[in-house]
Amino acid sequence: MSNDDASLGLTIRAWRDRLRPEAAGLPARRSRRAAGLRREELAELAGISVDYLTRLEQGRSTSPSEQVVASLARALQLSVAERDHLYRLVRLAVPAHNAISDHIPPGVRRVLAGLEHTAAAVFAADWQLLWWNRGWAALVGDPAPIPVGQRNFARDTFPTRPDAPLLRGWPVATSDAAATEVAVVSDLRRATGRFPADVRLGALIADLLRGNRRFAELWALGTVGAHREDSKTIDHPSVGPVDVTCDVLTDGDLELKIVVLSAVPGSEDETRLRLAFVAGNGQVQPAHEVSR
Repeated sequence: MSNDDASLGLTIRAWRDRLRPEAAGLPARRSRRAAGLRREELAELAGISVDYLTRLEQGRSTSPSEQVVASLARALQLSVAERDHLYRLVRLAVPAHNAISDHIPPGVRRVLAGLEHTAAAVFAADWQLLWWNRGWAALVGDPAPIPVGQRNFARDTFPTRPDAPLLRGWPVATSDAAATEVAVVSDLRRATGRFPADVRLGALIADLLRGNRRFAELWALGTVGAHREDSKTIDHPSVGPVDVTCDVLTDGDLELKIVVLSAVPGSEDETRLRLAFVAGNGQVQPAHEVSR
């Protein structure tokens, strides 16, 4: 075993030991001997077998695929620098920093942990859905059944075919649909300036230009901007219509978009929103994250 192989196993183990189960969305148990994650817990979060994780930590497997490394980085909640170090340890090319990232860094995760009583989701710079919590699924509808490649708000706004799956499970009306369309197109154009070589972004825009006339018309205007806020009415099947404000917070480095849906405090809409959370409480997972 080389020093690099030993370093890989020790590094993964050190990162696993430091990540508290509560931070990973797991319940804390009093019988737990160590503060960090168990091996089987990390394996489940990363979508790999316990045996394979054991071999990685023991240095008996030293060449994980790029997909496995990316999954481990997300499950371990690594910073961008730590993620890059992990790639180098297994002799893989570090993800280009001029490409859109699906990585959710620890600081953003700490913000998300404080939003457990709201409806929140995280989108990448190209509006690809990366994460959503229980409140989001309960209020808008669970996106889990939708194919991963279709979980995109821009595709939702500009469908390319009549039977295209929607991110929302039930009707959602926007107060100014035309303004939302302009904002989404302008935001995508801004993303092309920030990530000019990103393959997924390029494919998304090409697909929308071919398949949606309205998108093509707005794209031709050349507007550049960002989508920051909106007002929506959600026709929830259990509690009726709920008026919410949609606020978009952006992570400066990776251009992640944290979207939070909230109602006016003390209003009937806030009551309906809370009832929607209760109605969906037993039907969806606490939080959901997807891989690129």
